[in-house]
Amino acid sequence: MLYKYRAKKTKTGELVDGLVEAETETVGSSMLEEQGLTVLFLERKKKGLSDLNIQFDKIKAKDLVIFSRQLSVLISAEVRLVQALNDIAKQTENPKLKKIVLEIAHDTENGVRFSDALSSYPKIFDNYFVNIIKSGEASGRLQEVLLNLADQLEKDYDLRAKIKGAMLYPAFIVSALVVIGTLMMIFVVPKMTEMLIESGTALPLPTRILIGISDFFIGFWWLAILMVIGLGLLIKYIFKTYQGKKIFDIMSLKMPVFGRLFQYINVVRFSNGFKTLTLGGVEIVKSLEISALMIDNIVYKEAILKAKDNVEEGGDISTSFDKSDQIPKMLSQMLATGENTGKMEDVLEKLSSFYTKEIDNLLKNIMSLIEPIIMVLLGVAVGLLFVSIIMPMYEMTMNI
Repeated sequence: MLYKYRAKKTKTGELVDGLVEAETETVGSSMLEEQGLTVLFLERKKKGLSDLNIQFDKIKAKDLVIFSRQLSVLISAEVRLVQALNDIAKQTENPKLKKIVLEIAHDTENGVRFSDALSSYPKIFDNYFVNIIKSGEASGRLQEVLLNLADQLEKDYDLRAKIKGAMLYPAFIVSALVVIGTLMMIFVVPKMTEMLIESGTALPLPTRILIGISDFFIGFWWLAILMVIGLGLLIKYIFKTYQGKKIFDIMSLKMPVFGRLFQYINVVRFSNGFKTLTLGGVEIVKSLEISALMIDNIVYKEAILKAKDNVEEGGDISTSFDKSDQIPKMLSQMLATGENTGKMEDVLEKLSSFYTKEIDNLLKNIMSLIEPIIMVLLGVAVGLLFVSIIMPMYEMTMNI
């Protein structure tokens, strides 16, 4: 929720007005106090019709990539931060992002640090994004940090786009097969089996099974829908539990072909994120902690957090990765090399580049496998139809 505020800077006594996004008024007040402001007035901002429309707009990963790239270019051209934000807002097509950028520009102009202004929108600018900007502000290398951040977000977006593009075709085919199969069970199979049932001849087991499935879909279609919804809710509940999510993540990493793909994706995300954070001047322990937040897979998340604990205790990063069978051994070996040579950023760049190419090759192999797999599935479906209906009808006509 957005809150309008008027506050006084604790150090200078200057009055500032602005907006803060928080879950409650108390949280909003605390956030402002952490920014060195004494709150004089704070109330929830009333939403007009345009505000309600903006609420339904979604900020996509591509929008953030464009925002980061534009900001890095403008800062590199020595345009003032507030002016750069206002210029970007004018060019931004997404209404929600435009509104947020203008509010950030307003806050920054009123003395709020850029990173603090970004942190007011945690659903848009995550911990990773904010901490990189904060490191750039502290080191005076905001321009360089923004360029690295823009490159990282672009790589991450390209990786997701490749994976989504590769999965779109099989997802469409499987969905189409399920829909067509269901329609056949409801409308086609009953008409084809009607003659067999009326003949009174003994029906083979495959035919009886097919008729039973068809009757279930016709008589209990509502139960089938409830079962699908229930299964979906059950899976969602299991994924929300830590142990359930961990079991699923381990299974996904052990899948044939796809397991290696998921491994490589996590390695690339970790390598890119960790490299960008360290280049931005974020300390190693903090970089590992933020990198863990970027990784969705619990196996990799636990390994990264274990590495963070090792570093805090004076140990190395690579040991924790070497203990897991689901993490490529090359990752721990390369990290050990980076630690020994002091060239961790170069090693992480090489890791990212190598595994990105491996992902491209795997996606090509998966796409080449999809077509024969679909042909086999169609062949099995036709074979079952032949054994269950066509062959009994042929035998019936031969006996007449």
